[in-house]
Amino acid sequence: MGPAIFILGPTALPLAQTIKAKTGGKILGPSHVAGVDEVYANAKTAIAFAFQNTQAIVGICASAILIRAVAPFLKNKLTEAAVVAVAEDGSSIVPLLGGHHGANKLATDIAEAVNGHAAITTASDVIFGHAYDEFALGLVLGNPEHVKAATAARLRGEEVFRHNTIHDRKGDDRNIIYHPAALAVGIGCERGTSVDEVRDLIKTTFATHDLSTKSIAAFASIDLKEDEAAISSLENVVYFSADELNAQTSRIATPSDYVADTVGTPSVAEAAALAAAGDEATLIVAKTKSKRATIAIAEAPEPILDPPGKRRGQLSVVGIGPGTRTLRSPQANFELAMATDWVGYDLYLDLAADIRTSQIEHRFPLGGEEARCRHAIELAKQGKYVALVCSGDAAIYAMAALVYELIDREPCRVAVEVHPGISAFQIASAKAGAMIGHDFCCISLSDLLTPWETIVHRITAAAQGDFVISFYNPRSLKRTDQIVKAFEILKPYRHPHTPVVLASNLGRPEENVRVLRFDEFNPEDVDMLTLVMVGSTQSKSITRGDGKTYAYTPRGYAKKMDPQ
Repeated sequence: MGPAIFILGPTALPLAQTIKAKTGGKILGPSHVAGVDEVYANAKTAIAFAFQNTQAIVGICASAILIRAVAPFLKNKLTEAAVVAVAEDGSSIVPLLGGHHGANKLATDIAEAVNGHAAITTASDVIFGHAYDEFALGLVLGNPEHVKAATAARLRGEEVFRHNTIHDRKGDDRNIIYHPAALAVGIGCERGTSVDEVRDLIKTTFATHDLSTKSIAAFASIDLKEDEAAISSLENVVYFSADELNAQTSRIATPSDYVADTVGTPSVAEAAALAAAGDEATLIVAKTKSKRATIAIAEAPEPILDPPGKRRGQLSVVGIGPGTRTLRSPQANFELAMATDWVGYDLYLDLAADIRTSQIEHRFPLGGEEARCRHAIELAKQGKYVALVCSGDAAIYAMAALVYELIDREPCRVAVEVHPGISAFQIASAKAGAMIGHDFCCISLSDLLTPWETIVHRITAAAQGDFVISFYNPRSLKRTDQIVKAFEILKPYRHPHTPVVLASNLGRPEENVRVLRFDEFNPEDVDMLTLVMVGSTQSKSITRGDGKTYAYTPRGYAKKMDPQ
């Protein structure tokens, strides 16, 4: 993902477009600037949001604007996003944060594109052309706690040594240790082996052989273990089929007839380690056992940057709320950004377009929910990271339940996560005041999947229970009378002045939220984009000084405020 390029006005747009062409990313600006990729309401808030989500930031503005926006969120220089300030004429490009973690490189690239000056201020870069905490891809810094002292020593003219090793070395302020990510750890285990047993086996094996776990590039196993918690809990795990592991048979040290009979290949741990480390790898630790698990370690001659094998597929069912970025959770944004593929109804994918980069879209028309879910599951089975995009909350009248129903009927090994979003009834209540301040329920009036008799029973029970009721799917072109019948059922249980909220196009420019009385309700005001919320007998409406009517449902605090 490229940087978030912030501009404050139209005069900065041409420079932003040049920077975008060089670095990728998206241009963010205020609503009055045409041609930006994404509009923000408040620059400081938008910059802070990007920084908190570890996105690199380029601001074509004064450095102070960026500094004040991110200052409250500064915590750890090793993990914070790069922040670069650019003068509006392109003359100066200043890395403010994350110099050794992308900002210096970003500033240099921008300077090259706009013929400006990259104001690199980190001393080690200025004097030596490199920093101890800036190193080649595939290396891991072993002793970051000594970098500051080592840099100071070097600036004083003292000698500091660099060491590349897969072995467990501590280092000090005169010896900086780098661990090449050149080790692949193959794992096999019995079904249900504990996470602790596998992790303890890894720890003790590495200690026994004087190896550093920081040199682990990948873990590997057979694809039958994709849903084994002890293995999938590890980071960067790749899986191979029995046929792929069989291709390593001539290189393994301890073949097993029992393993061959059980899973179709004479080795899992050794073969998986060698397969992940590549054709030139060497098996440096043969199969090592605990009670229920085995591991083996292979070393590649160079760092393993992209290990072969299939990753465990993941299906994230993501609720995007009403769709606007400000009303999507940070976790939803993260899942959408991380996904390789998006699956969803056309409109829902359009609503999330502001965060799309290279994701492949799989668009479906309205309806066909089962086809959508099956397609998402099949993509995940291929090892892809799939986001099944839902409006509102993914588990409220959306796809999450259907996904679990399908994998219950047709078990598979993909990982499934559900990420909630703000549902329509929550936004409607908030926009109208506080209608769900006490007990409430949601009822769908669609009888496509639920018999109408069941819906009638639920409406009657909710009316008798005196719940605030949110009606989803109240009306369509073919279903025009369900909402009328619902109000007829409620009528004996509700006063004429009971507040009713009609909320349409929530979170969108056409949003319309109204509060009226029960006896004023007109079904012609309702369509499929409207949520109808009917208050309980305790719900009240008030008209405030701004002329707007609001509705709320008391929790019962009046008993405390007005003692008898």
